[in-house]
Parts: sequence; structure tokens; C-alpha cells
Amino acid sequence: MKRTETVGTEAGDARVSWYPAKDARLVLALGHGAGGGIEARDLAAIAAELPGHSVTVALVEQPWRVAGRKVAPAPKTLDTGWRGVWPVLAGPGLPVVAGGRSAGARVACRTAAELGAAAVLALAFPLHPPGRPERSRAGELLGGGVPLLVVQGGRDPFGRPGEFPEGPYRLVEVPDADHGFAVPKRSAVTQVEALRAVTGAVAAWTAGL
Repeated sequence: MKRTETVGTEAGDARVSWYPAKDARLVLALGHGAGGGIEARDLAAIAAELPGHSVTVALVEQPWRVAGRKVAPAPKTLDTGWRGVWPVLAGPGLPVVAGGRSAGARVACRTAAELGAAAVLALAFPLHPPGRPERSRAGELLGGGVPLLVVQGGRDPFGRPGEFPEGPYRLVEVPDADHGFAVPKRSAVTQVEALRAVTGAVAAWTAGL
């Protein structure tokens, strides 16, 4: 049964939506991107699927979204909000995998080491701004020092899978998917199959942690 709680942080009130698993062995905490909230298709699919794999999912809404603002604040403020929620995420006493989509993935990577995350899940990591590959965020991606899974759409303008650097992490490509893991109608991959690719990759990876 889904449970929602409000958590005060130095950046304002955040909100955590819990999707508990029976016999949970870890918590997967996921933040949203700068252009949307926890209703994103990949986050919703993971929250529906992973509790069946003994993984409790916590979807974290940053204070700016809870306050109804339309524009995300600076990365430093996003990190502050995430840090403020962390004690609640770690409260069940289970290992916590930090993650998120897009900007939320960046937050998870930046703070993983200091917060003691067991691993990081990066969904649609924005490796660079669209059309600006020279502005790489590879250092941010690889700086966590913990096990890392990247799930990336094959057509993501923020970084296609072939653009990612080599490193000690796993990368799973979702064919034909864009930054939001949407696939075109003409694709040989259906939208349902694309989301199954996302949840299947996450379930297999968390099973091995």
C-alpha cells in the first residue's frame, strides 16, 4: 500500500511516496527530473514493478515541486533537498540505492559517496546539454565511487549510449527511446516493451547487489 510523507529540509518541504515490498532487502530512492515530477513513465513503472522483487521504492519530490514552482533551482539547492530527505530514506535500516531520472540522477551521483549510498541508478542521465557534447558531465557520472547502472534511451539527445565514456559501471540501452523513454509509433519497439526493458534492467541489477 502506497504511503506518502512530508519531510522538512533546508530547501523546504519535500515529499516521499513509499511503495513498500514484503521482505524488502533494500530501498531504491528515486528523484525526478527538472522538467517533471514523479509521474514520469519510468519512475511510475519502477514503483509498480520493483516491490515484487523485494525492493521498496521511494519516489522523492523535491521541495520546488512540492511548492508548486515550475522551474527547478540550482544543482546546489537540489542536493540540499536530497540530503535533507536521506535520513528518512535510511530510516528502515536497509541499504539505500540512490537514483533518479535526468537531473535527479545527477543529484544521486553527486551525493552518493557522502551519504553512504549502496549504489546509484541513473535513468536518462543528461551527459551533456542537447547539441553540446563538449559540455560533458562524465566526471559527475563517474564520481560516486559506488556500483552504478545507467539506463539510457537510444535516441536521447542529452547523450546517446555510444557517447558515454568507458568506466566501472553498467549501461543498458533502451532501443529507439528518447530522454523520457518514449518510443515513436513507427518503432519496432512498443512503449510497453520499452518500459519493460527499463524495469527488467533495474530488477536484474538490484538482484545482484
